[in-house]
Amino acid sequence: MVQQILSKFVGAKNVTILRTWVPNLVTWGTVGGVTLVYFTDWRVVLDYVPYIRGKFRKDD
Repeated sequence: MVQQILSKFVGAKNVTILRTWVPNLVTWGTVGGVTLVYFTDWRVVLDYVPYIRGKFRKDD
């Protein structure tokens, strides 16, 4: 179903090429996301993880 819809807009050849690139794009997207978290303030990101949120509370 999705392949038929995409074939109408971009063509069957491009859909085949896209299907081979999807795992690679997902992998590099994940690597980029982890790198972004690594180089930014990791506590800000971990505040959104429910289990870890309580471990870094500041006692003011």
